Amino acid sequence: MTQQIITTAGGERLVVIPEAEFLAMQAALEDREDAEAVRTFHDRLAAGEEELVPAEIVNRILDGENKVRVWREHRGMTARDLATKAELSVAYLSQIETGARDGSFETIKKIAAALGISVDDLA
Repeated sequence: MTQQIITTAGGERLVVIPEAEFLAMQAALEDREDAEAVRTFHDRLAAGEEELVPAEIVNRILDGENKVRVWREHRGMTARDLATKAELSVAYLSQIETGARDGSFETIKKIAAALGISVDDLA
């Protein structure tokens, strides 16, 4: 590695390296951070703190299906099961799933908790 040391008027020492070397170091650091993120995910997956979502579920959501319904069906729950677990009426849940009503933030939090997902998964 070629480097040059420059001392500022205030006495601070700066190291100057060629841009290509800097970019290579930056890429290596990003690769290391990515590898650590993958290791963390695998550890969380093994501990049951993460899950893999099947492509079918993702595609249904991307195709515009109601996220609450898609997640409920993925979890193998009936509307009554989810409504009971989220402490909602079946009618209200049905309105949310059909888009007739938007659930309040508190309602969405209850639904997400009952489904074992984050609120962000329903956003």
